[in-house]
Amino acid sequence: MEISDVGGEPAAGAGRNGQSGVLFAMCLSLVLVVASVSALNLALPNLAVELGATNSALTWIADGYTVALAALVLPLGALGDRIGRRKVLIAGNLVFGTAAVFAAYSPTTSDLIVSRVVMGIGAAMIMPGTLSTITAVFPPEKKDRGVAIWSGFAAAGAIIGMLVAGGLLERFSWTSIFWASSATAVVCAVAAWALAPETRSSERQRFDYGGSVTTAVAIGALVYGIVEGNESGWTRPEVVAAFAVAVLGLAAYVPMGLRTRHPLLDPRLFKLRGFRAGTLAILTQFMAVFGFFFVGLQFLQLILSYSPLKSAIALVPVAAVVLPTSVLTPRLAERLGVRTVMPAGLLCLAGGMFWLTMLHVDSGYLVFLGALVLAGVGIGLTSSTGTSAIVESLGPDSQGVASAMNDTTREVGSAVGIALMGSVFSSHYRSALPADVSRLPAQAAAAVHHSAAAGLEAASRLGVHGAPLAAAVRGAFMSGFTTAMGVIAAILAAAALVCAFTAPRRSTSDAAPLGEQSGEPSADAIESSFAPKR
Repeated sequence: MEISDVGGEPAAGAGRNGQSGVLFAMCLSLVLVVASVSALNLALPNLAVELGATNSALTWIADGYTVALAALVLPLGALGDRIGRRKVLIAGNLVFGTAAVFAAYSPTTSDLIVSRVVMGIGAAMIMPGTLSTITAVFPPEKKDRGVAIWSGFAAAGAIIGMLVAGGLLERFSWTSIFWASSATAVVCAVAAWALAPETRSSERQRFDYGGSVTTAVAIGALVYGIVEGNESGWTRPEVVAAFAVAVLGLAAYVPMGLRTRHPLLDPRLFKLRGFRAGTLAILTQFMAVFGFFFVGLQFLQLILSYSPLKSAIALVPVAAVVLPTSVLTPRLAERLGVRTVMPAGLLCLAGGMFWLTMLHVDSGYLVFLGALVLAGVGIGLTSSTGTSAIVESLGPDSQGVASAMNDTTREVGSAVGIALMGSVFSSHYRSALPADVSRLPAQAAAAVHHSAAAGLEAASRLGVHGAPLAAAVRGAFMSGFTTAMGVIAAILAAAALVCAFTAPRRSTSDAAPLGEQSGEPSADAIESSFAPKR
């Protein structure tokens, strides 16, 4: 069965098992994509030791996937709108699963990074179709709940992935994560084929090749500049060139988007309060969440000496708080207003990150848990209101664009968050190491500087003489960890302040048209400006 987004309202009840079947199939693929961002973080200490990965290589292993996903999710979302979202989603699962097999066989960090990039391409084919299929199938009165459940799984999927990865790492090597990912991708493809209808936009638009290239180049160059700037130096020619390319890519896209009749993403959409505020909220939320996972899981393993599985279980409270909060958030937003709930969520998340700056080497799990609970409330509030604000800013024929923009914002936030917090952590970790580390044997000194995991491994091989080195590595780790948390807490607080002034007072679904609220153009007016002139 095929559904086109026509008539001003989404079609309802499609799919072989109705809306519940569609929701299950889409959330299953969603969890696969999100889990693959976080699951490998549990294996980073193993990769540092087994493959000799440096901090920079570890960042690229984590970020190669998210950069490809962030750079390509908009054009591939538009492709799904044209040729069929389910078709692209199923193909994406097959690409993802095949790349995961190659990742399992990777003998070097370079091979693993390439495989992760291809997995990210597959994920970019999957991700847009999950939300846009839900919004196309669910009727208006049920759409908010469908989006809220999708948002909850988008946030909790990271924890689900880490639980599975932790269980696998208890008995198998890091390659088991990729074998499990490949098998799950096949299951997701079958579920989408069996339970979801084919949906596509009713409008036939020319594909925006220029917009696709400029956005992909800008995102990739930005993340490259952040990672390599920290590793090689911010004034290196290749780093300066990367930032210049990112700026030029963005600068080129804006006039191209304004002149193109059917742009990949109309720059004028940022004049809409809900679209603008939702984008900022989702961007900063995912910067915080996945930047935290990148560094926080190493805290649990290297400082608290938790196993991979125990580390994943230690983060379960986040999911336990996020899911019910996400479901309740639409009611809170209806009662208190989006302008109240969205900044409150960002402030709760900022408070959780700031709480983590007070940790030290001897801090136990209970202090860490308090920060998790507060952050979980913030994630649930922010994710649901941010996603709804973006989706409800656009008409039913533009749900593919809304979904892709929501996904792009998430993945750009994830990529930048991992790059930024990984860079801040690495810089402060190295600067906090004592000077006498350089007097160690050359191989041991290099290991200590490359990563905390390798440093602790080197210390363990020194026997009783390694205790001072282990203490120094742990102290340096905490310096990098708390600084990274402080940076992201400040960014979240600033975003909360901006959203408090710019977010719409209430959901656009039951509010007056945006243009009537604030003198801004309505979504329909923006869309109609690109309609063929008769």
